[in-house]
Amino acid sequence: MNYRVKNIGIAVALAALAAILTSVYVVNYKRHVQHGEGKVTVLVAARDIPVGTSGADVIDKKMLKQQTVPRKVRVPGAISSPDQLSQYVAIQDIFQGEQVSSRRFAAPQEQGIRAKIKGTQRAYQLPGNGDQLLAGTLQVGDHVDVVGTWEVKTGTGGDGSLVSRVVLRDLLVLTAPQGTSSSTVASGSGGMSVQLRVTDAQSQKLLWIQKNGVDGGFHLELRPPSSSLDTSNTYQDSRLMLSDGPGRRP
Repeated sequence: MNYRVKNIGIAVALAALAAILTSVYVVNYKRHVQHGEGKVTVLVAARDIPVGTSGADVIDKKMLKQQTVPRKVRVPGAISSPDQLSQYVAIQDIFQGEQVSSRRFAAPQEQGIRAKIKGTQRAYQLPGNGDQLLAGTLQVGDHVDVVGTWEVKTGTGGDGSLVSRVVLRDLLVLTAPQGTSSSTVASGSGGMSVQLRVTDAQSQKLLWIQKNGVDGGFHLELRPPSSSLDTSNTYQDSRLMLSDGPGRRP
């Protein structure tokens, strides 16, 4: 009889323990669910943010807005302040209404040249020799003009004359001239190349003067680092070379 009572007591105790554990689990689960359903404030794109957009532009152009969402749908890396992006650049397209995450931005140096072009801008690799590309002088961040020489047909007999003019102005140097050392890639007959920032329209002119220029076709000329000025658009040919004086001192 005592043995039977003992077994019943153990069963009752185990049942009570199971009930307690179940109750604790249910309470914790409810707390977890309630925590996940809690509202948090996140920043979302007020409009599309294209890849390459700087964090400073995101802030200045008010491309973010606050939105309240359930805690459980907040994305990893979600930012709480626009200032967190001020030193970074978008590395992925972010569409209107999407949460903005720090994982979709990176430091400009991690992007390299890609961080320096946007919109209609392009990176153009221009081959040439050291004289054409100002090797030993040109540095990243400099601005240059491109002056070219080509032949203009002047008669039905196929005769032509040479003309020279500045064809492009104020191009940003993305990479300085690279030579034929083992650490660089040789390009073109001159064994050197430089990367310039141009627009898609300017790239057509640059390619044209490469392919149609006379005796190398072009030369880069370094602009002053500040307060640079341009003369009016002119050209030079054999007739003007004879009639023009030496010109004014710069």
